[in-house]
Amino acid sequence: MGNLCTCFSPKTPVKTKKPAKSLQGNSQTGPNSSNRWTRIRSTRKDTHDAMIHEQALAAAILFRQHQQQNGSDSGSFPFDRSVSLRYPNRSGSKKTQLPRSSSSRARSLTDPLLQPHQLVNRDIKLDDLETNHVVLVHGGGFGAWCWYKTIALLEEDGFKVTAIDLAGSGIDSFDTNSITSLSQYVKPLTDFLEKLADGEKVPHVYVLDEQNKPVIIFKQLSLAIDIALLILVVSFGIPSHMGLAFTILVGHDFGGACISYAMELFPLKVSKAIFVAAAMLTNGQSTLNMFSQKAGSSDLMQQAQIFVYANGNNHPPTAINLDKSLLRDLLFNQSPSKDVALASVSMRSIPFAPVLEKLSLSDIKYGTVRRFYIETSEDNAIPITLQESMINSSPPEKVFRLKGADHSPFFSKPQALHKLLVDISKIPST
Repeated sequence: MGNLCTCFSPKTPVKTKKPAKSLQGNSQTGPNSSNRWTRIRSTRKDTHDAMIHEQALAAAILFRQHQQQNGSDSGSFPFDRSVSLRYPNRSGSKKTQLPRSSSSRARSLTDPLLQPHQLVNRDIKLDDLETNHVVLVHGGGFGAWCWYKTIALLEEDGFKVTAIDLAGSGIDSFDTNSITSLSQYVKPLTDFLEKLADGEKVPHVYVLDEQNKPVIIFKQLSLAIDIALLILVVSFGIPSHMGLAFTILVGHDFGGACISYAMELFPLKVSKAIFVAAAMLTNGQSTLNMFSQKAGSSDLMQQAQIFVYANGNNHPPTAINLDKSLLRDLLFNQSPSKDVALASVSMRSIPFAPVLEKLSLSDIKYGTVRRFYIETSEDNAIPITLQESMINSSPPEKVFRLKGADHSPFFSKPQALHKLLVDISKIPST
């Protein structure tokens, strides 16, 4: 204890009457204390200066890398709003490229056909299109939710997009087991088409050729001129029709049969119909008939089907569920895991009665709508051979193929699918 007191006691007593001497005489205490704090302050300042120097050096390096990446050693450039670190361009090419994020998540290789910069500034002239309104119709078990990537991409390009929830699908509250007809299942779509605003009308007149096929002769003229031309054509006894093209219908999977049904009811309100890995049927054919043509072509589909008998086992099935353990292999074999997870908690039963119903399709109505088909090469639900069989049975105007796409290209190939939808929308009338 004594030693401890001795350590903390001053060696020379401080005289209050002679502060000057005291300060000079305290050469062992006052100066040591002052020097110690001076050294601490100096050390902190040196550390702070070193930190600023390091930050400035890092900023200079990033600045230089950004200049090299943009192929320029001088001049101003817009700073990226993101605070993420960006990788420099290692390709050696001076071609302008979008910076890559330093996210630790592995880059997806499921959509290699398009790079992001190919979707920037596409310069789409919407005024030159027949219509910029795209209506998306999901397949069996899906809902409007499955189009979320496609909706975002189309809206970014200025399109008006409507995604329909068919009866008992998505957030529609109707009981799937109570759906007894295709018309009941498709009612949300037909109700929507029936109520389309008049402001979207694009008048056109078409006649039927020798093979009873529609040929458009006037389009996007004034309504008065079109009516006059129609009267003139009819006066010569030529079968004709005046149309009002409102939308581009896009159907996926069983949604192909649904948009076909709508095209027969409202041919005047559909500019183009796009079948994406979809059931494209002929007159008098049902979706079940279509699948029966290629028996055994999708054994995985048969394994995944679970029939629901809400009215009892002595009655026909009311709905079909899909085994969730087989969903990835059947529908999403090329899709990101997060989208598979979304689908596994969002998919609902497929009503059985509409699958059995045969379509009634006519040349004068359904046949007047321009059809396009998008094939999916890695499809395990509707194999490419079955898709080509449907195409050969009822040839559309043009066929496109998404290489590497599974049955759900809106998940596995969203950008490539978007590009095709835009390209088809730009195809002019013949």
